[in-house]
Amino acid sequence: MAQKLKSWLAAVFPSLRTLGQWLLLAGLTGAACGLAGAAFSWCVAQAAALRAACPWLLFCMPLAGLVIVFCYRTAGMANDSGTNQIIASVRGGERPPVRLAPLIFLGSVLTHLTGGSAGREGAALQIGGSISAGIGRLLRLGDRNLNTMIQCGMAGLFSALFGTPITAAVFSLEVVNVGHFRYAALFPCLLSALIADAVPRSLGLPAEAYHLAGTPAVGAASLLQCGGLAILAALVSIAFCALMHGTERLYKQYIPSQYARAAAGAALVILLTLAEGSGDYNGAGGHIIELAVGGQVRVPWAFALKMLFTALTLGAGFRGGEIVPTLFIGSTFGCAAGPLLGLDPAFGAAVAMIALFCGVVNCPIASLFLAIELFGGGGLPFFALACALSFLLSGNYSLYSSQNIVYSKLEAKLNGR
Repeated sequence: MAQKLKSWLAAVFPSLRTLGQWLLLAGLTGAACGLAGAAFSWCVAQAAALRAACPWLLFCMPLAGLVIVFCYRTAGMANDSGTNQIIASVRGGERPPVRLAPLIFLGSVLTHLTGGSAGREGAALQIGGSISAGIGRLLRLGDRNLNTMIQCGMAGLFSALFGTPITAAVFSLEVVNVGHFRYAALFPCLLSALIADAVPRSLGLPAEAYHLAGTPAVGAASLLQCGGLAILAALVSIAFCALMHGTERLYKQYIPSQYARAAAGAALVILLTLAEGSGDYNGAGGHIIELAVGGQVRVPWAFALKMLFTALTLGAGFRGGEIVPTLFIGSTFGCAAGPLLGLDPAFGAAVAMIALFCGVVNCPIASLFLAIELFGGGGLPFFALACALSFLLSGNYSLYSSQNIVYSKLEAKLNGR
């Protein structure tokens, strides 16, 4: 009996030791990311509110761009690739330095303050990844554990900002190597995301959530309508990725100086804002997303304008994220295109928003969880279909050039060829 107990303890002890290790490490990462995420969320919100109260801040955008470039060059990170570096670092590439966190924090706040079209979650992945990498190096973790720590940081900051801990955990695992999911890192990432989410909520910062309206009954006609919208969203996702990468290449090709690129990009955004007139496409545009999922879109081509504003902003070297602009593009596109297919505009906005997110990040499981956490469990078959189709039809396009798509999406072939 004693021998059996001893053998059982010897078999269980490694698992218990690993559990204890990640309770400590992921818990510490989640708490640190929760505090950083709360501070970042509050600062971005204050910057957006101040810009709304002082429209003249738009004309300070060239100065903000010069400050951002100067800070990155002074810190020795002039060639920083942003979120791409964080994703690559999980595969054992160059680890993000801790100084990246204050740089992207400041750069994102300045971008939002002066009217650049950017989000927050891309910046969150960088802040979380650099913080967790710093903790891992301080504790002298090995490469594999350090990789997991970086993913914990990505999940933690994403969750703190968005209030979607399950999506954040799955996204941090799914986005690195599409088709290869490290289940061993699921618990640490989920724990970090849950703890990080609890911190800003306890401080009174709300999570993102929307009311799902206009959900049709499941049937052949409604599934075909939803599938048609998902196909269109996949095409828009390809266009958005191509525009983002193409604009950045054009900036670098024709304007070699980083300072000149920032100034030129700011000038273009200012001119477009003055020509368009509403100011809806500056900043993240969360209020426009709320209108779209409520069934209202101001102009049918709002999605195209947001694509252009975002590409001009981030391609010029301003900092922030691509995820909220993606949700803006998807929701406004779906609100306008959904009724053409016979769908309620509010439901069309919700479906296209999730489908477009899936198309640009190639993360169908995380996208499905995002639909559940943002809209509840209603309409799940439609969201699942939209994610599956968008993932399949978006090809190898991605917002993140360092993302590794392990398996081809085109495996089915006739005659075994």
